[in-house]
Amino acid sequence: MPLRCADDVLARSAAGHRVRYLCFWGHRPRRDGTVGQSCLSQWWPAPFTVDGRRFATAEHWMMWRKALLFDDAEAGERVLAAGHPQQAKAIGREVRRFDPAVWEAARYSVVLTGSLAKFGQHADLRGYLLGTGDRVLVEASPVDRVWGVGLAADDPRAEDPARWRGLNLLGFALMEARDLLRDETPAAGWTGRPAPGGVRPGR
Repeated sequence: MPLRCADDVLARSAAGHRVRYLCFWGHRPRRDGTVGQSCLSQWWPAPFTVDGRRFATAEHWMMWRKALLFDDAEAGERVLAAGHPQQAKAIGREVRRFDPAVWEAARYSVVLTGSLAKFGQHADLRGYLLGTGDRVLVEASPVDRVWGVGLAADDPRAEDPARWRGLNLLGFALMEARDLLRDETPAAGWTGRPAPGGVRPGR
């Protein structure tokens, strides 16, 4: 059963299935050079291309699509030129003609598409994501109740969907991307080394 919301996770647990979690937050790379949980962050530096256009991070992609959704081409160009995902995020918050209801209906699909491009175009990141197996991916951000669960990783509630304070949309988008990528032929350079122990970059 695909996991697309907290109720799905609770239903899997209630059915007697073992549920394992992987909490992530932040985008700092590991000192030993292996790929870890941080690559799941929207801010992880992994440039990818969609329809011939290059995006520095998944955050840049999301904010660019947000700008285009509301016909703010100027903001979109500024997002693409942003040197840091935090700057791209700030520009995204200034998009003109923004309609919360319209964005709410589109945001998940936008992030799913970006995740497929990001992990599909980097063998090492793809290997890490697929290596998480069937773990429930949890963005353990104590400050984000939309993309994360509104709880830190060291909070016991982070591994209890019934007590989440947020929607965990990023976690569910990543899990859906994982399902879709799993059906494809593994990217060249992926050794299949299991996560979350880390995989050496394949390029």
